[in-house]
Amino acid sequence: MTAKRFRILSLLSCIGMLLVLLAGVTVTNTGSGEGCGTDWPLCHGKFIPAYTLESMIEYSHRFVTGIEGLLVLATFVFAFMMRPRSREALWYSGGALAFTVVQAILGMMAVIWPTSDAVMAIHFGISMIAFSFTWLLYAWAKRYEKAQAEGEPNPAAVHLGTGAARVPAALYKWVLAVMAYCYVVVYIGAYVRHTSTAGGCIGWPLCNGEIVPELTGATIPAFIHRVAAVLLFFAIVAMFLYVRKASGSRELNGIAASALGLVVAQILSGWLLTVTLHNEDVYVFTALLHTIIICILFNALCLLAVRAYQLSRR
Repeated sequence: MTAKRFRILSLLSCIGMLLVLLAGVTVTNTGSGEGCGTDWPLCHGKFIPAYTLESMIEYSHRFVTGIEGLLVLATFVFAFMMRPRSREALWYSGGALAFTVVQAILGMMAVIWPTSDAVMAIHFGISMIAFSFTWLLYAWAKRYEKAQAEGEPNPAAVHLGTGAARVPAALYKWVLAVMAYCYVVVYIGAYVRHTSTAGGCIGWPLCNGEIVPELTGATIPAFIHRVAAVLLFFAIVAMFLYVRKASGSRELNGIAASALGLVVAQILSGWLLTVTLHNEDVYVFTALLHTIIICILFNALCLLAVRAYQLSRR
């Protein structure tokens, strides 16, 4: 397989994983998780389910996940067959395949057996990690194609990039910490969605008209998520300033700037969620927007961490 075709395949697997994520969020937000009853992989005992909105939404999620599984498997096979073989490409494609299998198993368990909201929130987190691996693979595939076009003798081993500058090891550790904290914020948000407690905080930026509201019932997880999101914003601002100061890499500066813009967009999309909370027809789409932004933000942090690590070892 040529470098260009491998890049296209990795892009398709990345787009497919995003669709899996969005389909899963749609299932949750529309309450379609039981649209196929407790049957898996069939839907109410049929390969093609009877038409109801809930069953079609749930079955569409399963169908997209199945197609994506085949794409991820194909990507891993071609990465394994690549000559010269790249450990980095195998790591990304293998990670995508492993986490895709895990999230499919968790999805199956959620259908067959009663599953807690905490576990379902983990299901989303697992899917997001699988998406991140496909994103990293696509970023690698672009560098691989460029290196091959420039006549590098071993393009599969090229990971630093032309003219890349060395960065301090402390930068990688800082970015890794921010990335890990971002995952915690994502998990809290997924928990709020699965427990339907977003209505615990009415209004924005205040919660129920107060800086610190009365912490009871649904207000507790909703308020914790808001506080965690604010802290993430300040962490990314600090990270952005540190990257600009400590790194002479235009690539790292660009990724950090993208992360800063994305966290601002994420906060604004959170405001949209509160505005549309009681309009179910619109809320489905604002929730999807919120999901897309946070997933891209997490992926940007993952890419920044990987590239900072690689450049620190130059």
